[in-house]
Amino acid sequence: MPSDEEILRIYESSKGAIETVPKVRVSSREDLAIHYTPGVATVCNAIKNDKSKVFSYTGKSNMVAIITDGSRILGLGNIGPEAGLPVMEAKAMLFKKYGGVDAIPICLDTQEEEAIIQTVKNLAPTFGGFNIEDIESPKCFRIVDRLAKELEVPVLHDDQHGTAMVAVAALINAMKLAGKELTKIKIVINGAGAAGLGIVRLLGYMKIKNIYVVDSAGVIFDGRKENMNEFKKEIAASTNPEKFQGSLMDVVDKADVLIGASSANVFTKEMIQKMAERPVVFALANPVPEISYADAKASGAFIVATGRSDTPNQVNNVLSFPNIMRGLLDSGAKRVDYDLLYEASKALAKCVGKDLGPEHILPSPYEPKEMANVLSSVASAVAASAVKSGNTRHSEVDISAIKKNAARIIKRSVKIEKIVIKTQVPQGA
Repeated sequence: MPSDEEILRIYESSKGAIETVPKVRVSSREDLAIHYTPGVATVCNAIKNDKSKVFSYTGKSNMVAIITDGSRILGLGNIGPEAGLPVMEAKAMLFKKYGGVDAIPICLDTQEEEAIIQTVKNLAPTFGGFNIEDIESPKCFRIVDRLAKELEVPVLHDDQHGTAMVAVAALINAMKLAGKELTKIKIVINGAGAAGLGIVRLLGYMKIKNIYVVDSAGVIFDGRKENMNEFKKEIAASTNPEKFQGSLMDVVDKADVLIGASSANVFTKEMIQKMAERPVVFALANPVPEISYADAKASGAFIVATGRSDTPNQVNNVLSFPNIMRGLLDSGAKRVDYDLLYEASKALAKCVGKDLGPEHILPSPYEPKEMANVLSSVASAVAASAVKSGNTRHSEVDISAIKKNAARIIKRSVKIEKIVIKTQVPQGA
């Protein structure tokens, strides 16, 4: 890992992680006449007469806005929109590299809920989808739920939807290795923020009931008064059926799975030792997990996953958001629902194939062949779900074409990356 000084030098040299480039040739008078004036007026009039044609004649069908207010950036907290821009640029880069999606970072100079909602709605004519990113909870939930109801394009909340999708895929494979049935296990989730709620909602869709969620006030239960909001009340209504009260240390007793969506170093060896036989621990806090991979294994954990790239089983959202969005855009989906996310989780889990093992429960995001398979499998699963549920503006969707396009996207990404590395020079050199 480079030093802080080296990282800053790299960023200063590249002046950010993304740029825009033309998709069409403009090298002659005729080219300019077609793609600018007067030819562009023909396209404008066609869209004026039929607004749905904007998806056919412009980049809207592949254009996504990444929206943040800078209120909860990574593990850094409320650092503001300018300081959040590098993260949003990185997200845009990953959308393009792994999903072929054109994404634009939009960092808003407001943290007012209604202002954010109205701004996104005002941007809707330009974009085929939105990715809500790094907005504090519970505000982010209200924003996403409102936009999902009021827009005709999908609104993906990566902190919620993306994390849930990857975590459940990892859980499917972990339980397969542990020889346990998902519907019969005890799951403890530490953290009731975006990731925690997303995982609860997806597990609830899967009819898993034996779930316990813990926040700073202890186990959430129906009727609890302390440190509650409307979303924690939703969690209370769908989890902890016997209304168990206590701490994380209390509730982890005999748990099959412990998922951390919280903060650094809050899991102890004693907690893991209290868990059921062949315990599974997902310590997903970044950059420092709830417990290190080594300590969790030394405590007897059968399978351990973290968000880090330097240990096995990285639960990395790059396995989710580019692939989900690719399927949403290609199918013309209007919204993100939990059937779609469950199908995406199952597809991602299957991508591991014969290599499945305690230290390999998810595909590697660093292998182009694996990522091509992931994009093909997940995007087509998302598209098929959208079509099946009627959640699309298209009457027909060619799923086989989506699969074929995936391989071309990853191949093109690798080729472009090689060209960039070969030719890149500092700006102004």
